[in-house]
Amino acid sequence: MAYSKKEQFKDPDIKISRFAKALAHPARVAVLKILFERGTCICGDFVEALPLSQSTVSQHLNELKGAGIVNSRIDGPRVAYTIDDRNWALAKHHLGGFFNRLGTAA
Repeated sequence: MAYSKKEQFKDPDIKISRFAKALAHPARVAVLKILFERGTCICGDFVEALPLSQSTVSQHLNELKGAGIVNSRIDGPRVAYTIDDRNWALAKHHLGGFFNRLGTAA
């Protein structure tokens, strides 16, 4: 059985890769833009705004939740989604630091 060697890397590198993976699809970038514009959304809001089915939107929301960028809370029969401000700040810190450390390409 294959196993991941991810745990052998430094914690900041693991966090950077988790955040980068969450941002690695244009639909998830679009979801974040919508959340920053509106503050709180339900899945149907994303379905109306994006050319994606409800099940596809749910999969993308789960990826963002898994990375800690998006929070969800049950609001009656629906689930409301918001940006996790603390983890978004952490993502900006780690990704920004990563890009700054690498410098610029010649």
